[in-house]
Amino acid sequence: MQPHKTFIRRHSVVVRITHWVNVVCFAVLLMSGLQIFNAHPRLYVGIYGADHEQPVFAIGSRQQNQGYVQLGTVQLNTTGVLGVSLLEGSLTARAFPGWMTLPSWQDLGAGRHWHFLAAWLLVINGFIYLLHGVLRQHFQRDLLPDRQQLKLRHLWQEIVDHARLRFAKGDEARRYNALQKITYLLVIVVLLPLMLLTGLTLSPALDAAFPFLPDLFGGRPTARTLHFITATLLVLFVLVHVVMVLVSGLWNNLRSMITGQYAIEHEEDKS
Repeated sequence: MQPHKTFIRRHSVVVRITHWVNVVCFAVLLMSGLQIFNAHPRLYVGIYGADHEQPVFAIGSRQQNQGYVQLGTVQLNTTGVLGVSLLEGSLTARAFPGWMTLPSWQDLGAGRHWHFLAAWLLVINGFIYLLHGVLRQHFQRDLLPDRQQLKLRHLWQEIVDHARLRFAKGDEARRYNALQKITYLLVIVVLLPLMLLTGLTLSPALDAAFPFLPDLFGGRPTARTLHFITATLLVLFVLVHVVMVLVSGLWNNLRSMITGQYAIEHEEDKS
């Protein structure tokens, strides 16, 4: 059998543009969010959260030269990476190092400005994507898994295939697989709305206008913790997404998200 390729139009113009806008927004949100977290690198659950409270998560330093990450009562030494990192050749006490934050120096005000700018751009971009998805039936056609895809045997087989780096060929490659559909829907329906709501709750001005927001999460400290957790889950999603793009065909995937054209391999007899 000798493979040959056919090209299909996989992504519309709106999907491609909103995808790359999301890439920029997420990068700015992550780096500015780490800048904001550095101002008080401790997370709490409940109504109150301050230095004298017991955090559920913290990144800190001891004696300015020993960094640690604490989860509950467990502490890990992270000197040189988190808590204490190298800055211009010397160790500096800081939760996340400068190369991970926006701006690179400690500036809470600038970090908040970048964070809110990227957040509102993401909201506008997301609204355009949702409107396009509804009007063009993108969600119903491309993201809703069918009954066959939701069968446990089928899902397990897809997990095994992904673990072995075996990806769909031929007509099966024309559509998203079940794992892709479920993951994308969880991000769109659960993670992003939760990140948005918890982020709004962290704004004192919005809390004053909508005082019920902190009560939705049992207090602003809990909302901040949930905001951090959802951001972490989104980072994990992006990392897995990038790995899958690399191992399943970097250029083919990039081309589909730049030009819309995606190559599908078929097999035919040599004769």
